[in-house]
Amino acid sequence: MRLMIPAMVAAATAATALAIGAVPNAAKHETAMPVALVSVNPGSFDFRLPGEYLKADWPVDAPKRTITFRRGFEMMKYQVSAADYGACVADGACEAPDRGNHASDDVPVTGVSYRDATVYAGWLTAKTGQTWRLPTDEEWAFAAAERMNDDALGLDDPKQDAANPAARWLARYRAESGGGRDAEPRPLGHFGLNSKGLADIAGNVWDWTTTCYSRASVDETGKVTSSTENCGVRVVGGRHRGYMSNFIRDGKSGGCAAGLAPDNLGIRLVREPPSLVSYVRLLWQKKVG
Repeated sequence: MRLMIPAMVAAATAATALAIGAVPNAAKHETAMPVALVSVNPGSFDFRLPGEYLKADWPVDAPKRTITFRRGFEMMKYQVSAADYGACVADGACEAPDRGNHASDDVPVTGVSYRDATVYAGWLTAKTGQTWRLPTDEEWAFAAAERMNDDALGLDDPKQDAANPAARWLARYRAESGGGRDAEPRPLGHFGLNSKGLADIAGNVWDWTTTCYSRASVDETGKVTSSTENCGVRVVGGRHRGYMSNFIRDGKSGGCAAGLAPDNLGIRLVREPPSLVSYVRLLWQKKVG
C-alpha cells in the first residue's frame, strides 16, 4: 500500500493541473478559453431557510440557522453566457433557449429551465473532464454575501397583519419589487462584483439551484416540527429568492411557486475539486477518443 501512495499523489497533482485547464470557447466552438472561477473560502453565516413556514397554521417568516462551510468551493465568476450555452446547443446536447438568438453573445443565457441547466452541467463535465454542478441554495446565499437579501417580512403575529393573507402578499410585493425593474439581460459584469468577487450576483438574471421547495410547520420556539419537500420546484437565487417549477424557462410566465416572478432564469455552476476518479476518466476519454 505504501508503494501506491506516491503514484496516487502524482495522479491527484496531475488532476489538479488538468482542472485548471481550458474549456471550449463557446463563441468560436473550435478554440479553448478558460472559465473564470472564484474561490469561496470556508466560513459561517446566518441563513434563513427557504420555503414556506407555518406556525399554528398561520404563515410566518422562515427560521434562521447558522451554516458553516468547513471547506471552500469554486463557483463561476460570471453566469453562463449565451455563447457558452450556444456551444452546447451546437453540439446537439442542449435545447435552444426560449429567448432564441440573444442580442449579444456576451450576455447571460436566459430562457433556460432547471432541466436545461443540469444538461448543460453534464455537457460541460463531459467536455472538460471536470465535474460541474448547480449550487445548493446554501452555497449560493453564502457566495452572494451582502447581496443576499433577507426575505423575512416581520408579520408573524396571527392577531395582527398575519391574519390577513393580503397583508403578507402586499408586504412581499413591496419588498421584492423595490428599486425598479430592468428585465433586459446586460453584458457580463454589468452589475459589478460583490465582496467575494462574483459578478452580477442579484442582477436581473436569477440562478437555478438544486434545493427543493419545502413546506414546513414550526413550534413556538421556531423549531421545525414537520416538513415536506417538492422537488418539482427549485429555489432560484437572485435579487430576491424565488421558487420555480423545474420545466419553466421564462420566469415571467407565471410558473413562480411563491413571491414575485424572476425577470430571467440563467445558470451559474460550481466546479467540484479534482479527484483521482475524474483524472482516470479523463485519461480514458483521451485514450479512446
